[in-house]
Amino acid sequence: QVQLVESGGGLVQAGGSLRLSCAASGRIFTDLVMAWFRQTPGKDREFVGLSVRSDTTPVYADFVKGRFTISRENANNTIYLQMNNLKPEDTAVYSCAARWGDSTTFRRYYEYRFWGQGTQVTVSS
Repeated sequence: QVQLVESGGGLVQAGGSLRLSCAASGRIFTDLVMAWFRQTPGKDREFVGLSVRSDTTPVYADFVKGRFTISRENANNTIYLQMNNLKPEDTAVYSCAARWGDSTTFRRYYEYRFWGQGTQVTVSS
């Protein structure tokens, strides 16, 4: 089992920044693919980005366009999502997810077994 706890959401004005954190426990962190998804009411979870290992380049959804950065600290079993130049359309509940493996192809929410509780990000115009 893997437990994921997120933090860092909140309200920010358009153009601002937020950093989300996701702390993992219960499984060797380096064995996990860690991902961020987001969800708005009435829609499926949308892939934001993922990290396979700390020594590989994270993979991002196209809409990120250089605004978001994923980083990973294996020593703290934590993954971060730095979000810059936020837009109102980025408003969503952001969740981290985990699964075992080492592929960058896991970009669909149903491919992940473990989920955090989600954190609300609201971007005002």
